[in-house]
Amino acid sequence: MNAEMPVTMFAAGLFLIYVALALIIGLVFKGGPGIPLSRRRPDTVQHSSRLSWVTAQAIGVLNRGLKKRPTGLYNRAKLEQGGLNKDPGDYLLMAGASTLSATVLAFLGGGMGLSLLAFVMTPLSFYMLLTLLIVRRRRKFDAQVPDTLQMFSGGLRAGHSLLRAIDAAAQENEAPMSEELNRVVNETRIGRDLGDSLNQVAFRTNNDDFQSIARAIDIHREVGGDLAEVLDHVGETIRDRNQVRGQVRALSAEGRVSAIVLMALPIVMFLVLVFSNELYRRVFTTTLPGYLMLGGAALFLTLGGLWLSRLVKPKY
Repeated sequence: MNAEMPVTMFAAGLFLIYVALALIIGLVFKGGPGIPLSRRRPDTVQHSSRLSWVTAQAIGVLNRGLKKRPTGLYNRAKLEQGGLNKDPGDYLLMAGASTLSATVLAFLGGGMGLSLLAFVMTPLSFYMLLTLLIVRRRRKFDAQVPDTLQMFSGGLRAGHSLLRAIDAAAQENEAPMSEELNRVVNETRIGRDLGDSLNQVAFRTNNDDFQSIARAIDIHREVGGDLAEVLDHVGETIRDRNQVRGQVRALSAEGRVSAIVLMALPIVMFLVLVFSNELYRRVFTTTLPGYLMLGGAALFLTLGGLWLSRLVKPKY
């Protein structure tokens, strides 16, 4: 810690850290939105602390603001795609509290340059974490589609209705497929069109195979016929596409690994130099040329990463 730092600034930094940590803990252990306790247990007397009240008010203000002016960074659709049962205000307040804590800690430990880096990287890390959760959930959903389609056709051949077959497939599957199919069943039972619910699942998961299933069901509802046989043909097409997709991933594996190494090597070397050489750390975190070099390096790494990502993601 810098010896010339005022005591009041140090105390204010610690206070902000404690507030941010309290907000994070309150959000993490609060759980997802559900039926209020006052509806589930009307006779129960609710006790809430002042901090819980402040947190709830802040989340309410953020949610109302996001509903009026929705953003593409943290919205309800993205959180649902990542499998997070939280409102956008929860995630946004958690990101803000974490950013505040990281910025203050970086300032106390490394000065203004490191605190600016933490101020930029912490919300970016939350966005990257959400993107990673979305990608992992979609990949798992993609792997479950062929077996789920076989369950649909098997249930129809056993004499069940389409909705009953979807419900049975939801009970037999794991998340995220079970979550999406249960949502389809619940929405249909309260009056939503089955085709709209299936199309919405395809949109949330960005899955072309499930979109084909929803389209086949829509066509069958208009023209009739043996839906089980139609789904079998769709399943054969999906399995062929998955085979081609696996071959493409195998052939492009070397390019993806090369891209990861090329992106990670400059970052690792920079961290090693900063933590092992005091002169390098002071140049990059306390001087204008250091800030310019860091900004240029981040810009060129971003452009290079986008270029490499396009090269190793062939379209077929």
